[in-house]
Amino acid sequence: MSKHVYKKLELVGSSPDGVEDAISNAIARCSESVHNLRWFEVTQVRGEIANGKIAHYQVAMKVGFTLDE
Repeated sequence: MSKHVYKKLELVGSSPDGVEDAISNAIARCSESVHNLRWFEVTQVRGEIANGKIAHYQVAMKVGFTLDE
């Protein structure tokens, strides 16, 4: 088994459609410039309320990726 070393980044994803979509948006965008993504950890969920309804979701998360060997 390989001895992996991970680096962590903090991201905030957003979406008007829900928490899962906000997570997916952040990971998809991050994967365009960071390779070897391995895991994510949601640290905060928050949102915007407009006219008494949920207007937007924001999800703060940490993502881990392995360093090149």
